[in-house]
Amino acid sequence: MKIKTIKKIPVLVLLILVYLSCTDDFVDRNPVYSIDSENYFNSEDDFNNGLIAAYDLLQSTYINNIMGEIVSDNTLCGGESATDVIGYQQIDDMIHTPVNDQVQNLWNWMFAGVNRANYLLEFQNNVDFEGKDIIIAEARFLRAYYYFELVKWFGPVPLKETRFQLGDETTIPRSPVEDVYALIEADLIYASNTLSYTAPQVGRATKGSAQALLGKAYVYQEKFSQAAIVLDDLIQDGPYDLIADYDTIFENEQENGVESVFEVQYTDAEGAGFGCLQCSEGNIAVGFNGIRNYNGPLFDSGFSFNIPTEEAYLAYEEDDLRRDVAILNIETWAAQTGATYGTGYEHTGYYNRKYIARQGDLNTGDQNLTNPNNYRAIRFADVLLLAAEAYNRGGLSDVTAQQYLNRVRNRAFGDTDHEISATGATLTTAILNERRLELMGEGHRFFDLVRTGNGSVIPGFVDGKHEVFPIPLEEIQFSNGNWQQNPGY
Repeated sequence: MKIKTIKKIPVLVLLILVYLSCTDDFVDRNPVYSIDSENYFNSEDDFNNGLIAAYDLLQSTYINNIMGEIVSDNTLCGGESATDVIGYQQIDDMIHTPVNDQVQNLWNWMFAGVNRANYLLEFQNNVDFEGKDIIIAEARFLRAYYYFELVKWFGPVPLKETRFQLGDETTIPRSPVEDVYALIEADLIYASNTLSYTAPQVGRATKGSAQALLGKAYVYQEKFSQAAIVLDDLIQDGPYDLIADYDTIFENEQENGVESVFEVQYTDAEGAGFGCLQCSEGNIAVGFNGIRNYNGPLFDSGFSFNIPTEEAYLAYEEDDLRRDVAILNIETWAAQTGATYGTGYEHTGYYNRKYIARQGDLNTGDQNLTNPNNYRAIRFADVLLLAAEAYNRGGLSDVTAQQYLNRVRNRAFGDTDHEISATGATLTTAILNERRLELMGEGHRFFDLVRTGNGSVIPGFVDGKHEVFPIPLEEIQFSNGNWQQNPGY
């Protein structure tokens, strides 16, 4: 069994913080506990427990990964039938509305993360102790991480640097995207200036995590000069590198390895159920992505969601070593091994191999709901391609952009015969295509498309509408007219 070194928060503290979880609405409407600065956040243990609580919501980002692929041109929803997890089905078909339980979940869980980080930060001056600056920096990284997810998915969102309170939804506006990014930038600059490249525990944020997310936030805003500076610093000075063998990146043995800039930590602890998926300490996406009714070597069964399209599989060149690591051709695999499998809804013959269950993954609960496979949230290859994009699209240096791009491609093919020497717009296209191939199945494709104005390649995509998701209807209603719905919804 692999060891996870971020310890889980004690049950008592979870009860104390439960009213922050936002599992029903933007803020919980019936808080059972009232905790203030007089009886909490007055000791080092309080701050450590509060930080663990803020990290805990990262495990809910399995939904961001699944939805980020399903809504793109990489995958179809799949599942057992056309009504299996209807929220995902609607997103896949681009017919999602403000009444969608999966969109509601994503909103709730990301704001729960923001609120837990804000709770700690609100009382950061209560007490001093050695190492508190590291805790504050990590909390600010986490707040930036959750807000980055929110602004990607929803555009303008309510912004606050202390806890959200009952009634805030009727008075606090949805802040413009540029204001949300301003807070994200400030938090990540602070974190990158405070943290070191070595974390106090494996899995916690580092200077590199903060630099990478800051660079990504700059690229998303097309602040290419700033992005190039921070990403170049990370590439040159950080301890990260590409793992020689792409085939090993997503196996348990390479978790938190040299290519990992930030990972969401999962364990096989019990606690998950379909009535409370966010209660799982495991990676829910792995079970959902898994092969339906599978019997054979290496893999375990799952629910056959998030299935790659044939077009995605054929996007790879035949000699690209990443293809059969990213996408499992189940028909070829069955012919080679004698494995058997079932076919679900929208069966394509392909599976997201990066995140499907392996035999030997230890699960003390439901194997499909408690898988211990970490989500590689930010990989060094992602950093290299973001830097290449910044240098190219910012008009800074196509030569440097080529170097970073080809560093990724050389590993992908195992040689230097596939290097790209294009410049200008042709190089831009090559970089964006490389992002698709390198990061296939990792939840980034939709955002790369919409931020570059290429959303129309997604079937059913409507320009001016589908770049962002609808604010959940309940939130609009609770705001009493304070928040307006996103256009087209």
